[in-house]
Amino acid sequence: MAIADVVVPEQPTVVEKSTEHECCPTKGPGYASPLAAMSGPKETLLYVVALYSGTGIEKPDYLATIDVDPNSPTYSQVIHRLPMPYIGDELHHTGWNSCSSCYGDPRAVRRYLILPCLMSGRVYVVDTKTNPRAPSMHKVIEPEEILEKTGLTHTHNSHCLASGEVMISCLGDKEEKGCGYLLLDSDFNIKGRWEQPGHSPRFNYDFWYQPRHDVMIGTSWGAPSAFTQGFIPQHVSEGLYGRYLNVFSWPDGELKQTLDLGDSGLIPLEIRFLHDPDKDTGLVACALSSNIVRFFRTEDGTWSHEVVISVKPLQVQNWALPELPGLITDILLSLDDRFLYLGNWLHGDIRQYDITDIRNPKLTGQLWVGGVIKKGSPVEAVAEDGTTWQSDLPEVQGKELRGGPQMLQLSLDGKRLYVTNSLYSKWDKQFYPELLEKGSHMLQIDVDTEEGGLKINPDFFVDFGAEPDGPVLAHELRYPGGDCTSEIWI
Repeated sequence: MAIADVVVPEQPTVVEKSTEHECCPTKGPGYASPLAAMSGPKETLLYVVALYSGTGIEKPDYLATIDVDPNSPTYSQVIHRLPMPYIGDELHHTGWNSCSSCYGDPRAVRRYLILPCLMSGRVYVVDTKTNPRAPSMHKVIEPEEILEKTGLTHTHNSHCLASGEVMISCLGDKEEKGCGYLLLDSDFNIKGRWEQPGHSPRFNYDFWYQPRHDVMIGTSWGAPSAFTQGFIPQHVSEGLYGRYLNVFSWPDGELKQTLDLGDSGLIPLEIRFLHDPDKDTGLVACALSSNIVRFFRTEDGTWSHEVVISVKPLQVQNWALPELPGLITDILLSLDDRFLYLGNWLHGDIRQYDITDIRNPKLTGQLWVGGVIKKGSPVEAVAEDGTTWQSDLPEVQGKELRGGPQMLQLSLDGKRLYVTNSLYSKWDKQFYPELLEKGSHMLQIDVDTEEGGLKINPDFFVDFGAEPDGPVLAHELRYPGGDCTSEIWI
């Protein structure tokens, strides 16, 4: 199979006039700057992917629309469900067809939500503009076409490009020898692979591009043959999981550098550059090591890294291993680059750090919302003096909190943090089987942006265990108007 040559992003063909900025009709979607985005409208709707894949319920995954307007009679409720046409997709991460990187292009419109499917390898394109409260299917890109034209499988994370194109990270290929990046044109036709031939990384996951520094950096989860079996520690020592950051030139896709993070950077997942496009630094969450690593450009133009936050494992009793890692599975940065938020999926806490000094983050808030060591669990943490303890969790609207904090999304103004608790169905079943039995839930956390601090909003609770077709797993969240993890400024 011949792999497509490198494709340099071109100008978009979408010419539909944007109506998102009536005060500035000559501009495209999104916002002129991260600070301008913080003054954007308050969110009223959220889109959340909801999964039956891997749960034993033979129903398709769907895109749920959540009402988050506290003045609405349907506040904190699922108001629409868009089912996918197939069963077993495993919807995972999503992205927009255009964002603030297209702000200077009046032809671009943020209309379509891109839904890659981790297990099937499909890509769904959903129209959210015709009726934002009830999105509709626009296009399906079948895995057979993706495989035939690019050799790629396991579609994962997507970002819009300033050209109007869409780039999607793929976690595997036909021979399970590598992975790469799928490039779609502005009409969602397959253009080929983005990276240059011979410049594909071994492992893949998330990515973030920063044009002012001519760079794109990708992370590395592991081989699909490993993570689809559940987490088996032996696979780490066998080299089936990543510990690398892959540094590419932008926009031409040459793999310039591979940063080996070593044992302090095992399984780097979510990566975030600072939102300020002039800054040549950012943070990545290394899940298994439970470290936050800062990456940065050095004086000679190469890239380096250092650990800036370390979540120590807990000594535990009655668990599979004597130590319980935090397992940091998601992070995000506030749009003013002041706060970092992370979720320890196994420990069960959400943390807020002041990163004004990015080399020396300061813990300013911590909130327990789940975890393996919650009260009532057989697992107990062991303190240094030998005593045992468990986290004490509140009930929300009479509901017991389950699972651990996973996907995070922050309001534009930085004052509301939304949290879901499903990681990946195979790993959910292994670590939190009650999620498959009782379903996920979504919380809203009130954020103190002055002094720091986190507090559960008692008026908000979405119980995905009460869905019409049975308990469902909830993962990533998106706002129709853009959010902290989709917007890139150029």
